Amino acid sequence: MAHLNGVFYSKTLCRPVHYCAVLCNDNAWGTAENPHYKRATKNVYLLHGYSGSDQDWFCNAPLGELANIFNVNFFMPNGDNSFYLDQEATGFKYATYVGEEFVDYTRKTFGLSTDREDTFICGLSMGGFGALHTALAFPGTFSKTFALSSALIHNGIQNMKPEDSNPVANYAYYRQMFGDLEKLATSDNNPEVLVKKLVESKAQIPAIYMACGTEDFLIEPNRNFKALLDSLNVPVTFFTGPGVHDFVFWRAQLRAALEWALN
Repeated sequence: MAHLNGVFYSKTLCRPVHYCAVLCNDNAWGTAENPHYKRATKNVYLLHGYSGSDQDWFCNAPLGELANIFNVNFFMPNGDNSFYLDQEATGFKYATYVGEEFVDYTRKTFGLSTDREDTFICGLSMGGFGALHTALAFPGTFSKTFALSSALIHNGIQNMKPEDSNPVANYAYYRQMFGDLEKLATSDNNPEVLVKKLVESKAQIPAIYMACGTEDFLIEPNRNFKALLDSLNVPVTFFTGPGVHDFVFWRAQLRAALEWALN
């Protein structure tokens, strides 16, 4: 495998941006007998969580091993603390950056497949929210999404007032990331709104894998989102079991999600 760090100028973010990549670009032992090498290489876009960076997945998960086992490439953008959403201000179009520009850049730079079926998106916590939202906002780009311990906080912040805050951030932060919180129930920044629109229009919906530990503080929002998908007859694979909000759980579930997607 190859591990790369790169910088390029993003038009949607109006600045140079940093990213990390892990490529399965060599011949690992045993590939002749590995069924994953009898198909096209898949490309997985991995999103970090709140207060993280594009280095988190590489530092905390065996991406090189997984790349060679499953014949996949991993690409990790830096999403700052954006929830991977397009904001009103110029230079803060993170959904467009991840869902369009970064995918286009990596495809051209690394000669990747442009097929939807070869393109997945995954994330943890804030990045789990981002993986779901981005896949539903750009269903023509991504065929599968893996959402791990997703920070599906949209319902919990809808009634915040300017004087409110929580242990993570204050009203001003959520207002900047999500837009007018009083309109969030009907906003495209809400993944529930996006999936309902796709169902109503009979559009193709990416295959969804969700996972959250039973001791994770985000378990109930994840169960609620899974229940919504069930009510809309949107297929979803949902794993829950012992685990908290950490890389012990996320490492295991990244591998489980790849096995789900590729076997």
